[in-house]
Amino acid sequence: MDIDAKKQLLLEHGCCIVPGVLSPDELQAARARLWQAAEESERRGIATRRIGIDPNEHNVRVFHLLERDALFRDLIQHKLAIDFVTTLLGPDFLISNFTANIALPGSRSMKLHSDQGIVVPEPWFHPWSINVIWCLDDIDEENGATRYIPGSHKLRWTSELPPDAEARTVPFTAPAGAIVVMDGRVWHTSGANVSASRERALLFGYYSRAFIRPQQNWNAALSAATVAALSPQMQAWLGLEARANVKLAQGLRVLDDAAPGG
Repeated sequence: MDIDAKKQLLLEHGCCIVPGVLSPDELQAARARLWQAAEESERRGIATRRIGIDPNEHNVRVFHLLERDALFRDLIQHKLAIDFVTTLLGPDFLISNFTANIALPGSRSMKLHSDQGIVVPEPWFHPWSINVIWCLDDIDEENGATRYIPGSHKLRWTSELPPDAEARTVPFTAPAGAIVVMDGRVWHTSGANVSASRERALLFGYYSRAFIRPQQNWNAALSAATVAALSPQMQAWLGLEARANVKLAQGLRVLDDAAPGG
């Protein structure tokens, strides 16, 4: 596969689809562990349905994936995913969030939005965030594929959206095991699952430039045992090290009275 061509699609059109990233066995494990994560969230009193994002109870939203299973910690730092992230954002980024949306039959669309527009006020002159979407099922219009406006990553102001913006959205079509890489400025919405029995499970890895506050507070979301198992690089990507998002302090590792200048 020509990954450079995929990167060019991302830069020019705001998104690209890369098939075959996960094997059938990896897909089976990911789907099983996602439902286990959803059940564990419910057991802990963390709602997965009717949380104010979706119009009905047919979407299952799963948060805290990095705390739930090592499989998700591996996916968020997958080599290919990070390659696309650094292509768009450069090396100075943070992992902002990692969540899932399982659209069950009967689910409906949420409101049109851009993810960068949620974390950074307009105007949007540069790509400061990116989504890497893991497709755990075959994704198409019938089972609620994400709908997006092609080329909308070039819009700088909300006022530039056309009056018929939602009518201009088109669905992603991607096979199970693919990733969809999407510039954070792309305007999109969840599709409606009008199938009789097909689920549509997607994992959303969201990354942003290091000066932008992450959507998830990893210091609060991750247990001490999980943090201790993370590599130094992963801790840095989560903003858990002393540097956090202060680029000038990149080499600083100790903050106490004994430190030079402390």
